Amino acid sequence: MKRPMLLLITLLLAALAGTVAADAAGACGEPVTRIAAIQGRADVSPRVGESLAIEAVVTAAYPDLDGFYVMEPEALRDDDPATSEGLFVYQPGARVNAGDRLRVTGTVEEYHGLTQLRATGRRLCERNVPVAPVPLMLPFADPADREALEGMLVSVAQPLTVSDTHELARYGSLTLSHGRLFIPTQVAAPGAPARAVRAANALNRIQLDDGSHVGNPATVRYPRGGLAANNPLRAGYRTRPFQAVLTYGFQAWRLQPVGEVRFDAANPRSPAPPRAPGSDLRVAAFNVLNYFNGDGDGGEGGGFPTARGAISAEELARQQAKLVAALKGLDADVVGLMELENDGYGADAALAQLTAALGPDWRYVNPGRERLGGDAIAVGLIYRHGVVEALGRAATTDAGAFRTGGHRLPLAQTFRPRGGGQAITVVVNHFKSKGGCPGRGENAERGDLQGCWNAARVAAAGQLLSWLKGDPTGTGKAPWLIIGDLNSYPREDPITRLRDAGLVDLIRRFQGPETYTYTYRGEAGYLDHALASEGLMDRVLAAGPWPINADEPVAFDYRLPGFQSADQHRRYYAPDPWRASDHDPVFVDLRLTSPADDAH
Repeated sequence: MKRPMLLLITLLLAALAGTVAADAAGACGEPVTRIAAIQGRADVSPRVGESLAIEAVVTAAYPDLDGFYVMEPEALRDDDPATSEGLFVYQPGARVNAGDRLRVTGTVEEYHGLTQLRATGRRLCERNVPVAPVPLMLPFADPADREALEGMLVSVAQPLTVSDTHELARYGSLTLSHGRLFIPTQVAAPGAPARAVRAANALNRIQLDDGSHVGNPATVRYPRGGLAANNPLRAGYRTRPFQAVLTYGFQAWRLQPVGEVRFDAANPRSPAPPRAPGSDLRVAAFNVLNYFNGDGDGGEGGGFPTARGAISAEELARQQAKLVAALKGLDADVVGLMELENDGYGADAALAQLTAALGPDWRYVNPGRERLGGDAIAVGLIYRHGVVEALGRAATTDAGAFRTGGHRLPLAQTFRPRGGGQAITVVVNHFKSKGGCPGRGENAERGDLQGCWNAARVAAAGQLLSWLKGDPTGTGKAPWLIIGDLNSYPREDPITRLRDAGLVDLIRRFQGPETYTYTYRGEAGYLDHALASEGLMDRVLAAGPWPINADEPVAFDYRLPGFQSADQHRRYYAPDPWRASDHDPVFVDLRLTSPADDAH
């Protein structure tokens, strides 16, 4: 069949379908059911399964969502704040425009929590009918407040903060809140106070979607110009006023945009904090997100893929370039590392390779063991040989809680500036994570929001203190600096145990409670710690995180997922510090060659 004839038949069929749909809808002005009666006051429509007719104004059409949203004009609303005046009409392929007043017939359904009308007929009654949005503000006072706005056009004048970008590149969506959301045990004591924060957080979050169900979009709608390594959208950015339709899908309340949504870069990328005036030593801690180099004992007989981390030499090169950029930018003299491949201390080991990549002045601490414990990952210590000297012996322990608790073994070394001054013992740690919960026993989840394995982490904190009191490096009474990923937020029992022993939480002391090194499901907090013994405090000048990772989209990391195109692999990656890991590094600036000024 020739193309002109095929096109003519297609147009005729489309016209016929439109006529049939319009006939099925009936005449404009005939009796209808109001949207508020369909939505009702509960989360499920009281009219499910009924065939009804409505007349309402289109507020937004989303072809990729297979339908459009309608809303009652102001004169026809029921003035009941508990009932919504908006509704989703499911009609794939529908060609409608905002401002169309339509008569639609169909069957009322609940689709995965969203009330919708599955259209069987549609007739255009009027064009260019204005409809005013209703204001939306966070936090919601009550969960029912969201249901009362389901399907409605809303205006968001309040600046909302981006709290999470985990699904930005994958599904085009992100989490918004009024201000940053914090992990409950970051800001409140475990138990009832933490649960109250969790409940408040639940009312203070909403997803901003992109009007599509397309996964891995070729161009991500946010930010303006499309997401790229040189055009980020970070957690902490804030929205400018915008309009959207409030809807529900994929187990979350969502805003589908109407027009452009723009952001203010309220939390921009920044270089590492400069050293505090007078500092002669910077110590840092950095979780390097499973740095496995494929040599040594990595993988089955060596090579790739390894048990964790990079699955190819190409991924490793990308990962290493970002880590080196981050470590050089951090400008530390001693660094405690976590999540290194536990493949020993030979020339092919992951620790050796990363140290060599930093340059000839860098050394790593070798505790004289083939491996540091039996876990797939280990901690490590590296230092600038020209700046500091290692004193005594490198030390670790597998006693007590470290033998049975599932923790990575700690590693301690005493250091002193080459020019002389106070020696300090730096001990890097990685306590057991909150995952893989047992079903019962003291390490089960207890409902206080500390997560499982809390008892094991408390035991590790106690064992660490006992071990350090025994002078494991053999250097006398050098003050301690405990660093690393303790898998505990600052109000949780393991950190309380260390503080009660006289250690000072330097991150909290210098940055306050609302700081973070990690985000989880849109909530921020710090798992990465720096705790100093009291004898060191008059020499500590500054401490805090460098926010290069937790706020960045996960798509910017080193990995080459198969669901992304080659163009996306190039667009999202840069050999820079941003998203070198999932944890932000933390630093401590000290003055060891002379006492710190009283002002500090």
